[in-house]
Amino acid sequence: MKPKKFEQDRQHAFDSYCKKVLKNDARNSYREMRRIWDREVVFSGLTDQEFRRLSTTDKYFIEDQVFDVLGWDVIVSNAYIADVLRCLPKKKRDIILLSYFLELTDREIGEGLKMKRSTVQNQRKNTLLELRRIMEEETIEE
Repeated sequence: MKPKKFEQDRQHAFDSYCKKVLKNDARNSYREMRRIWDREVVFSGLTDQEFRRLSTTDKYFIEDQVFDVLGWDVIVSNAYIADVLRCLPKKKRDIILLSYFLELTDREIGEGLKMKRSTVQNQRKNTLLELRRIMEEETIEE
């Protein structure tokens, strides 16, 4: 009779252990879900300002102008600047694009265009003056 009692006691102990484990697991799951629910915000509940802060707008090069310079694609986002650059001769435009958009040094530009560094520097300086003149004339006409 004793072995049956011992087996029954072990079975009750195991049963009790399983119930405690399940109860604690359910409690932990509920706490975790509660923590998530407390921090979760529905998009429809956001104000416009909060929604704008969390959102982003993709740009797909709709208005961007692409210039090919020495095998590199240089993207100019401002349509006005792109139009003014198109007024320049190709060599001068390439120097400006390489210098200001790709941030190359005069020596690197000279090596790419097969020019001396001083020539690149002078052409860049003269082209900037020309661009300034063109832009000032356009603003006066408007």
